[in-house]
Amino acid sequence: MKEISNSTILVPGASAPAGINTIKSLRMVKYPVRIIASDTNPNSAGFFMADLKEVLPEASSKLFVDRLFEIVIKHKIGILMPSSGYDIYPYSENKENLLKLGALPVVSDRNTMEICRDKMQTFNYLSKKFDLPSTTLDYQKITEFPMIAKPRYGKGSRGVVKLGNEDDLKWVQSKNANLIFQEYLPGTEYTIDVLSDLEAEPIIAVPRIRLQTKGGISTMGKIVKDENISETCKAIAKFLKIRGPCCIQMKESKEGILKIVEINPRMGGGTIFTTLAGANFPTMILDMVNGKVLEIPKISEITIIRYFEEIVVDNGKVMKYDLHLV
Repeated sequence: MKEISNSTILVPGASAPAGINTIKSLRMVKYPVRIIASDTNPNSAGFFMADLKEVLPEASSKLFVDRLFEIVIKHKIGILMPSSGYDIYPYSENKENLLKLGALPVVSDRNTMEICRDKMQTFNYLSKKFDLPSTTLDYQKITEFPMIAKPRYGKGSRGVVKLGNEDDLKWVQSKNANLIFQEYLPGTEYTIDVLSDLEAEPIIAVPRIRLQTKGGISTMGKIVKDENISETCKAIAKFLKIRGPCCIQMKESKEGILKIVEINPRMGGGTIFTTLAGANFPTMILDMVNGKVLEIPKISEITIIRYFEEIVVDNGKVMKYDLHLV
């Protein structure tokens, strides 16, 4: 393995919140970093926030890996950040070859990621040790409503449907056969950002209440200090052998029991909330790769409200503008 060049970082998913907020967090780092943003969309917002940009084919494309290696060599990438739910799979599968080039992909093993991706596997693997909503693939076993139907391999809240009766069940089953059916959880919803080291040892877990979401992404949240939630989520990450960051979705049942809804083994779309509360995961990843002893940061119980922000581009250049003149 070549020596890691830690100052040059590849941030994928530059058109999505996780990638954009990873770049924002890296801009808060106290020492110099060089950020290369990548995405399939040539007009990604993150492209205009990074130092350099690179367009990649879809992660499922046969051309993806060759193009990835080309970018790593061209820019002498030192760290590949896990800020895209698509790129983490080829990152993991090609980890050894990337390491030979001096590039460290901060990702979990493919088996761990597959358990998280497949919600039925998530239930089967974790439910004997942790609280999860009752889950089945067999719609004929459903005897009470309301119930939740969701894609077995879905992301965020896309495709999630609340079923109120038998007619709803028949309708959703006719539209999509590749569904799982879960217990409906009516209570408070939480996202917990967890960071583990490169040996899959959990370092910190920061819970927040999801006060508002749009398209599965949190647009308003309140950081909370809850040791029980934090310790439970660190135990989940350790049990799954997650390396680097993950975000865990949990929700309360009607009995008030907090249950695991989803686990994403990467930076989440709302990880910037945790950065603003005092725990900058991208910075901590840089420190751990540099071999520094990590100090557990103090977390502030703050509320964060997100909003859209515009980037004006003219002939490929970002233009400054005065809001008072618009």
